Amino acid sequence: MNDFTPYPEAAFLQQAWQNLAIFWSFDDINATWVLLGSLLLGMSASVIGAFAFLRKRSLLGDALAHAALPGVMMAFLLSGSRDAEMLFIGALASSLLGFWLIDWLPKNTKIKPDAALAITLSFFFALGLMLLSYIQTSELPNKSGLDKLLFGQAAAITAEDIQLLIYVTSAVLLIVVLFFEKFRLIAFNRTYAKTLGIPVKFYELLLALMIVLSVVVGLQLVGVVLMAAILLTPVAAARFWSHQLSSLLILAALFGALSALLGAQISYIAPAMPTGPWIVVSLSLLFFISFLFAPKQGLLKRYWDYRQLKTRVLEENILRTLYKLLEREHFKRNHFTLAEITALRALPLNPLQKTLQKLVKRHYLVKHQLAYGLSEEGLLKAIKLTRRHRLWESYLSQHADLNSEQVHQQAERIEHILNQEQEQQIVAELMEQLHPQDPHGSPIPKLPSQNLQETQ
Repeated sequence: MNDFTPYPEAAFLQQAWQNLAIFWSFDDINATWVLLGSLLLGMSASVIGAFAFLRKRSLLGDALAHAALPGVMMAFLLSGSRDAEMLFIGALASSLLGFWLIDWLPKNTKIKPDAALAITLSFFFALGLMLLSYIQTSELPNKSGLDKLLFGQAAAITAEDIQLLIYVTSAVLLIVVLFFEKFRLIAFNRTYAKTLGIPVKFYELLLALMIVLSVVVGLQLVGVVLMAAILLTPVAAARFWSHQLSSLLILAALFGALSALLGAQISYIAPAMPTGPWIVVSLSLLFFISFLFAPKQGLLKRYWDYRQLKTRVLEENILRTLYKLLEREHFKRNHFTLAEITALRALPLNPLQKTLQKLVKRHYLVKHQLAYGLSEEGLLKAIKLTRRHRLWESYLSQHADLNSEQVHQQAERIEHILNQEQEQQIVAELMEQLHPQDPHGSPIPKLPSQNLQETQ
């Protein structure tokens, strides 16, 4: 007799693989509806939510989602039906009323926009909860499941809900494509759009209507509480990857769709876990991945750039210090000890030694026993750095009315990022003479090419 009993973990993994196979076979029509609905909502809400995010009205979607709750309850009380169309109309009317109140209060009272948003959100949500409590304690039929609108119940989605989602998603994406240029202009420069004669109010109302539609159709999937995350998190994640609006919208839609796919799949593999919260969790994971690993704006890339800049600043400061020492010696001695270097510029000994060795390997410095001197290549680099430093000091002294100590501190920062074009602009501004000096009386060195041209 075999008394072997598999480990619970093995049994769970086996069941999970079986559920995954069933999910992707599309044999379960309810799972297919949940997947399709989540994908549609993820794409439409992410795209239209991007414009609210860019116009700094990020919490508008959250307020409208909460404002939809009393409309759903009133639609149920008046009709006695839970038909998707009736609940949609009620939620739409309530959300539009909430949007009107958010817009009306700051214009006609002393209430600020953020306070108007908070007041509207709390009032409508409280009203919705009161109506929900009344319905739950009444004898009305078909009332079960209304409380699921708070956090969503994707498993209860029907063919009618999917049809409604298809209509809304198609309308949202089509309108964004048709009026993309107008929406972009309004999002980034509303005043300029007005001067061009664009009916800004009309397009703002159109955007608001698209946000309301996306919010209302998403209540069944993710609920009132989590709807704001679907609108805002995808574009927040996309901002780490691109600053171009078209790319931003495409990335936001992809993130929304990917989170929907992950959320629907996980909730099917582990049936005790609801779809809506898992969609939001997946979105949050995508956001943190973008926050950490995005190639241009990610935290790790920014940290790496910071370390690189810090290293480069240290190297350039040492080169400029050696040039200053060389200058003090009237270019007759080109080897200086650590004590001489640290006397002119206070630097920690350990980083200084490591950087000096690195500069020697890169052929910027030449080592003379216990002393260091500039190589030919290092001298050219040091001249360029010193020139930019002193040019910037002269520019600030003439145009910013700063004293010598202040211009030196500013030049210490800017010399490392000035490029050749900016240097030429500064020279043109200063109308450089034959032997210009900085505010401290030190000569601004000429580049070797300039000296060569003068001798010829």
